[in-house]
Amino acid sequence: VNDNPSQYTIMLSGTVKSPKISFDPIFLMLMPVPLGMKTETTVNIIPQDYLRQSRIQVELPEFDREDGDRICPFSVQFPNGQDIVVSSDGTNIQLNCHIGFSSSRPVSYLENIFFIDEEGN
Repeated sequence: VNDNPSQYTIMLSGTVKSPKISFDPIFLMLMPVPLGMKTETTVNIIPQDYLRQSRIQVELPEFDREDGDRICPFSVQFPNGQDIVVSSDGTNIQLNCHIGFSSSRPVSYLENIFFIDEEGN
C-alpha cells in the first residue's frame, strides 16, 4: 500500500452460529404395553451448524423402585452410529435413534432423556 496504511480501511463482520440439535418428533409418548414387553419408537435427530464431526452421548433417567433397587427402563440404539457427520456441502446428516421402554412393574412418569455432544451442548 506504498507505505501509507491510513489510506485503506478493512472492516470485517461475521456471525457465529452455535451447533445445536433438534428432534422429530419433539415430544415422545410411548404406547402402554403389558408388563415385561418392550415399546419402541424412532426419533430423528437433526444436527445443525456443526463444522466438524461430533459424537452424541445419551443420559437416561434412572428410578428408585419401592424395594430400593434402581432401574433404567429406557434403552437407546443408534442403528447408523452416533456420529454427527458434516457432508461435502457443509450440512449435517440426520441421525436415527430407537428409544425403547420396558418394565416388569407398573410405572408412569414424565422424564427427560438428554442427548449431549462432545462439547457438552
